[in-house]
Amino acid sequence: MSEQPRTCEGGCICGQVRYQTTSEPMIVHGCHCRGCQRNSGTAFAMNALFEADRVELMSGHVEEITVPTPSGVGQIISRCKYCKTAIWSNYNMGGLKERIRFLRVGTLDNPDRFSPDVHIFTETRHPMVHLPKDVPAVDKFYKWADIWPRESLDRLHVLEDAAGIKIT
Repeated sequence: MSEQPRTCEGGCICGQVRYQTTSEPMIVHGCHCRGCQRNSGTAFAMNALFEADRVELMSGHVEEITVPTPSGVGQIISRCKYCKTAIWSNYNMGGLKERIRFLRVGTLDNPDRFSPDVHIFTETRHPMVHLPKDVPAVDKFYKWADIWPRESLDRLHVLEDAAGIKIT
């Protein structure tokens, strides 16, 4: 018997927006870039990366707001229409903007379920943040094949093929 994908649910702080994922994330980032620090108002952001079609909006409405990023590419943040909680973001990522959601781990009903698989942009890490020695950490970004598990890379390749691009 095949194993069912593990799902999880989450939502905004006012309860209007509820979502469900239909799989495990491809990877979880702890991002320490200045953009994430400013957008989150804290030392770093934790984002679980999912294929967009594996994050289902169950109730409520999100509004998309485009905000600048240090790279100049920008990101689209989807927020609750009412309380403005940031639920997920879409980044350009080499042409996969509509295909990958960077789900804010803190919006999950059980945010303790996921920890970063990698810490990125640690060159701008807040000095009070001490990173675990058993989790990869890079100054900027990484080579996909060095960090992503094989199964997650396979999922990413499916997205690349559908978009007709190659980023890995």
